[in-house]
Amino acid sequence: MNNLVINEAFLAQLEVLQMHIKDNVAGLFGGNHRSKTHGSSCEFDDYRDYEAGDDITKIDWNAYARFDKLYLKLYLDERRLHTRIYIDASRSMAHGKNEKAEQALRLAATVAYLSICQLDKVSIYTVRDRKVETVIENVAGKDAFINVIGRLNEIEFYGDSYISDAILPENVGYGDGMSVIISDFLTENNYEDAIEYFVGKKRHVLCIQVLSAEEMNPTSRGKMHFFDSEGTQKAYRKNIDRDIMKAYREALAYVIDTTRLFCLERGADYLLARDTASLGELFFGDLADMGVVK
Repeated sequence: MNNLVINEAFLAQLEVLQMHIKDNVAGLFGGNHRSKTHGSSCEFDDYRDYEAGDDITKIDWNAYARFDKLYLKLYLDERRLHTRIYIDASRSMAHGKNEKAEQALRLAATVAYLSICQLDKVSIYTVRDRKVETVIENVAGKDAFINVIGRLNEIEFYGDSYISDAILPENVGYGDGMSVIISDFLTENNYEDAIEYFVGKKRHVLCIQVLSAEEMNPTSRGKMHFFDSEGTQKAYRKNIDRDIMKAYREALAYVIDTTRLFCLERGADYLLARDTASLGELFFGDLADMGVVK
């Protein structure tokens, strides 16, 4: 991968958006998300009656002077969450002229930047074969982000990908942010267990299915010799006619619908991202419409 285009003007536009994280009940102090519990931030939220044993420094003495009753001030607890992004680095993601792989990297960088803007931590990983490899870990702050995001250029796409086998042994945190899987999901290997694992950990799950223009609307015709991109020992010789194209489109629609429904039925968000779609379309359009960003 030669260049990951980070458009600074677009990143500046992104700063008006916020990731809408579900179930943000854990995490560390210092972030920009409101917890469901009260804590020690500066932002006042409500009052409640004082009870024996409460912190007397939180008593509102002005309210006591007015009502002759002790009230406790409650403040919102703001949390720093951890966004974990998993990029499918199998050969299938490099299909075509690398546009699909580059789109995956752009999406990862953009989600990461949005999280950084909300004072959250970000880690980015690759998934290849049955392993998760760390590319960027526990990055916080814009300067640190700019310093390390170039590491995405070093990712190589080859081999197969067993998403669930790779992710299930990982320690992903409980209820402390978003888990993002970026893949074409064009595999017979299990990825469903990884999604259920994240959901069971009370994490906000976003699955982004990246497909190339050729995969969405193939133009191949006539006698063709095909190789399996993730298992080159498998080869197919076919005469691509109208019936074959119809069957392919039906199979692809089935895969897309099955992936989308699996995610939605488990409370995970799903985005179909064509490699030709602009980041503006995907973030200010599709993800905004879904309520993932606002």
